[in-house]
Formats: sequence, C-alpha cells, structure tokens
Amino acid sequence: MHLEGSCQCGAVRFSLESDSPVPFMHCHCSICRKTGGSGGYGINLGGDAASLRVSGQKHVGHFHAVMREPGQRPHRSKAYRHFCKQCGCPLWMWDPRWPELVHPYASAIDTPLPRPPEVVEAGMDFVPDWVDVPRGKGHRRVGTWPKESLREWHARHGMQG
Repeated sequence: MHLEGSCQCGAVRFSLESDSPVPFMHCHCSICRKTGGSGGYGINLGGDAASLRVSGQKHVGHFHAVMREPGQRPHRSKAYRHFCKQCGCPLWMWDPRWPELVHPYASAIDTPLPRPPEVVEAGMDFVPDWVDVPRGKGHRRVGTWPKESLREWHARHGMQG
C-alpha cells in the first residue's frame, strides 16, 4: 500500500510503500508516550526503507531515545527517531539493525489507514495511572512487547498491503 505522510506544519512530506499498513498496536512505553503524546506509536506500521521519499529533508532531525529497562543501565537506542525540526512532529523511525525497514508514525500518515480487527495494547507494565487503556473484545494486552512481529500480525489477519 502506498502511504503519504507529513508533519503538522507541512515543512516535511514523505511517502513510502508498506506491506504492513494497519495501525494494530498502541504502545504505552515511556518513549512513545513522551515523544509521540501516547498516540504517535513508533512501531505499529512498517514500510520498505528503499521506497522512502522525503520533501523538506532540511527540516528533518533525529535522535536516539534513552532505553530505561529494569535491571539494566540506561542506554541509547540504536534506532533513529525522525521528527520535524519546525514543529516537533514525530515522522518515522529507522533502525540500522533492520535497514530494509522504516516505521512511519501512524499519527504522521495522511493516507486513510485500514482499521485493525484487533489492537495490541503493548507496554502495559509502563502505563501511568491516568491513562485509560481500552479493554475487552478486540483489545489484547501485553506487559512489555508482543512475541508476534508486525508482519506476522498482518499475515495472521490477512491484511498485508
């Protein structure tokens, strides 16, 4: 599926091809919550990194999030989290460990996305008390990260683009 995206102020526009375009996961980890307003969700869409086209590249910045995991010292993630330097909007994430993939933030996508038949509520171990996480039919809760990959979820639901 062809996806078009942009930042809030319009300084950056991008496009890519995606075989996993369904925003199936809500990540409640502190990184997603603090950098995307708990709605950006950096890893719930996947795309072909070679197909990424960017207009306004001079307005794109990136950072490496600090990983704070129980029992470990804080360390920087290898993933590059890209954002608009003008408005701060999260755009996409790319990780050199999987160079063929790019993960656009669902919140930056302008193309209408398919509605997921099931939502994985990930990072439940990190949800603050004030967050009302959906529950019930169609919502599966996971303490940290699901065992099933992005592509495996799309394949299981017959929703590969």
